[in-house]
Amino acid sequence: MQETLNYINENKQRFVDELFELLRIPSISADPAYKDDVLKCADVVAGYLKNAGADNVEICQTKGYPIVFGEKFLDKSLPTVLVYGHYDVQPADPLELWTKPPFEPYIEKTELHPDGAIFARGSADDKGQFFMHLKAFEAMMKTNSLPCNVKFILEGEEEVGSVSLGDFVNENKEKLSCDCILISDTHIYSNEQPTVTTGLRGLSYVEVEVEGPNRDLHSGLYGGAVPNPIHVLSRMIAKLIDEDGQITIDGFYDNVEDVSDEERAEMNKLKDNPEEFKKSIGLSGVEGEEGYTTLERTSIRPTLDCNGIWGGYTGEGAKTVIPSKAFAKISMRLVPYQTPEEITEKFTAYFKKIAPENVKVKVTPHHGGMPYVLPTDTKEFLAAKQAMETAFGKEVLPYRGGGSIPITSMFEKVLGAKSVLMGFGLDSDAIHSPNEHYGLFNFYKGIESIPLFFENYAK
Repeated sequence: MQETLNYINENKQRFVDELFELLRIPSISADPAYKDDVLKCADVVAGYLKNAGADNVEICQTKGYPIVFGEKFLDKSLPTVLVYGHYDVQPADPLELWTKPPFEPYIEKTELHPDGAIFARGSADDKGQFFMHLKAFEAMMKTNSLPCNVKFILEGEEEVGSVSLGDFVNENKEKLSCDCILISDTHIYSNEQPTVTTGLRGLSYVEVEVEGPNRDLHSGLYGGAVPNPIHVLSRMIAKLIDEDGQITIDGFYDNVEDVSDEERAEMNKLKDNPEEFKKSIGLSGVEGEEGYTTLERTSIRPTLDCNGIWGGYTGEGAKTVIPSKAFAKISMRLVPYQTPEEITEKFTAYFKKIAPENVKVKVTPHHGGMPYVLPTDTKEFLAAKQAMETAFGKEVLPYRGGGSIPITSMFEKVLGAKSVLMGFGLDSDAIHSPNEHYGLFNFYKGIESIPLFFENYAK
């Protein structure tokens, strides 16, 4: 293993230079204008995978953007690790808020990254993180130290819901058969307190519509005598959460996991700094469900948030109308053992129940995903924990994330394998936001940790 680590250390600058090539490609899957760039990125990724030493490298066509596949099969008696990542990125808008152009990567030191951070769209989510696996694999191949079989599946539609991935996995079960799945698309708690993500929340996402009069009305002629859909919608949204931070939807908490006092105590070992948390997002105070810490509210408890609301006139100047319709987008983060189907159904029934009789209500489900938990007594978790403890030289704690990666539950259902969420970013990396960045320290620690995971897991 020392020879592998020496190879990594000797090639650090080249690894960054190669990552910059990927980051210069605006592989924005959500915008059809960037179709050629997404396809170009798949080609470049396949080239790096092949050069690293993978066999059977393919650019597999789907109904959407292609999936890059490659493998190195040593012996059927050895375990097989399937590495997942995505090469597509979020749109860069609003461009005016970026310090420098989002697809012209550069390195700059920050307070959290004194060694420097790579600034570019996709640097942390997920090009910088999946590229760690390619470089770690290259290092193991060059030093003849790969201890088990490995497969790679790198998709180009994660930022638009992995719309083709499910079909591809179901149609290629044998090609993708494995003993565990390794994913780096999450973050650690901090560089001082490294963590392995052991849980993710699920998601139910809906759009709601409230319709009042059959057309926009003059607010002088009709105001005070008819229901205003914006007012009605606002009151309905306000009724979804009570003053104690509890979601009021009938039966919403019926299937919520009862996390033990022991597990809650373990997760609260993380050095939670309320003042730093508030400062980092420019708030003087926080709120949430009574009886739970901030760490618990953002991980083991379900939530409901209004993500957008609109209606009526929002252009320049004034237009005095009572709108015919008002709209909102609402997301609910779910925990074991809630399902998106159950929660969407309960939300729909409750939202229609609290609507006044003089308006019409429509609820349109969008997308959802199941929550996911990796038990801390599994060989997958222990292999990751020990690998990161060796690389960081510090105790590594379990950490439940608040976000959602729906593919983890799909992988387990179809392939029968647990996913190890061994991410290395920080929650301050501004993913999906202007000035996204990824610390050089984190990039290198990831490349060092991955061969150690393979070694531990093989044992």
